[in-house]
Amino acid sequence: MFLNLLQAGLGNLAAYLAAHVLLCLLPAFFIAGAMTALIPKQSITRWLGRTAPRYVSYPAAALAGSLLAVCSCTIVPLFAGIHRKGAGLGPAITFLFFAPAGNIMALAYTGSVLGAEFAIARVLLCLLFGIGIGLLMALIFWRDDASHDAATDAFFSAGERIGKPALGLLLALVATLLAGTLKLDALSAVFVSFELPLPGAETWQAQLLSWVPFDAAKGEEGVSVQGSLLIALLALIGLSAWRGLTNIFNGATRWTWAALAAAAATLLLATLRLSPQGDSLQIGITGRVCAEGVALLAVLAFARRLDTDAWHAWLWESWRFVKQIFPLLVIGVFCVGMARQLIRPEWIEAAAGRNDLAGNALAVGFGVFMYFPTLVEVPVAKMFLSLGMHPGPLLAYLMADPELSLQSILMTVAIIGRRKTLAYVGLVAIFSTAAGLLYGAWVDGLALHWLALLLVMGASLLAAALWLLQQRAKLGLSVQETQHD
Repeated sequence: MFLNLLQAGLGNLAAYLAAHVLLCLLPAFFIAGAMTALIPKQSITRWLGRTAPRYVSYPAAALAGSLLAVCSCTIVPLFAGIHRKGAGLGPAITFLFFAPAGNIMALAYTGSVLGAEFAIARVLLCLLFGIGIGLLMALIFWRDDASHDAATDAFFSAGERIGKPALGLLLALVATLLAGTLKLDALSAVFVSFELPLPGAETWQAQLLSWVPFDAAKGEEGVSVQGSLLIALLALIGLSAWRGLTNIFNGATRWTWAALAAAAATLLLATLRLSPQGDSLQIGITGRVCAEGVALLAVLAFARRLDTDAWHAWLWESWRFVKQIFPLLVIGVFCVGMARQLIRPEWIEAAAGRNDLAGNALAVGFGVFMYFPTLVEVPVAKMFLSLGMHPGPLLAYLMADPELSLQSILMTVAIIGRRKTLAYVGLVAIFSTAAGLLYGAWVDGLALHWLALLLVMGASLLAAALWLLQQRAKLGLSVQETQHD
């Protein structure tokens, strides 16, 4: 039994590293490092700061999240970047919540697979509850938020404008993330293909499948020949980065350039279409290869325009985030792989056939321990729907699965601590369960005017929370002024 669990954990980790950590997480770590090292604090706090107008900061956080089709693991480094740079806890949490489940790609895919009603319910409830969770976190931890805001003043300069090279670098890094994650036909299409002799290619693939078996219908993924090459490159990145980035302020070394070259090679290899064919490997050049290549050239061009201290700081902050977050990601993915062997989807299907509290709560828990990569939760939800899961618990699952996973929870603890993470997880679970109950009641025949009344009540509670937050902020400012005098 233990050996089976161990194999499942290692297999899940290998499949994850071979498929998702690359085109999403690699750019995310570099973006987080750039935000921390290169963007003046005021550029963040103007829109997302603790003292920014609430009618600006929370919608801005949701809007920023809506543009990123990334999973809960990828959003954590970006959340860490804006929070470390001075974003208020509330807007940062709204960004953390909304991006995985409320982004444009997830909503469009939900509408195409599950129908427009699901998509509309998902976006409305994600927006309402995402802002609500952010407001509640800001209310609960307002003292810590104020202390964090003051601490960032000591670490970061108060410049008002981001330099053109830094802005260009940040936009180019975002382009690498979008080029690797957007689901567009032009990016997925193969324009040129050729064969590379590789003796034993199909045997290699068969061996990998025997080591890491998977069931695609359950959202599981195996390890391909391409994936195994990417894992090897990741190991090379880790080794060279440890030697070349830990002491980057002493100057770049050969290890530094090796780490950066390996990172670029990993992103480019991940965009290729590789298929074993007998004793050869068929290589397809996709539109994504071209887009990623152009974005990486732009990153190089703007990075060369940075002064030495700036680009050293960018690489050091990126590496700091990797050391802080990536080990916890590995542990979480490994544990999820083992949990999948113990939790049976049939249990959830049987328990979530009704729109009750237990069914919705179980659907939320299932989303945490049976984490699926971004967008994969939608076809899995379609499978559950066909097997008899009630639409209410199904929406609760769709709300929770992109937001919470064991690995993302562990990573968030490293950013904001256990207390805040526990509160965030609890609020997401409560709000996701409430969303499922609300939508399920409407599906079961709840009159539209009663549904509207419940939503108005929810919005009123948010407005009350906003007012209370403003009063606490004023009180905090008056206390600080009194202490200063």
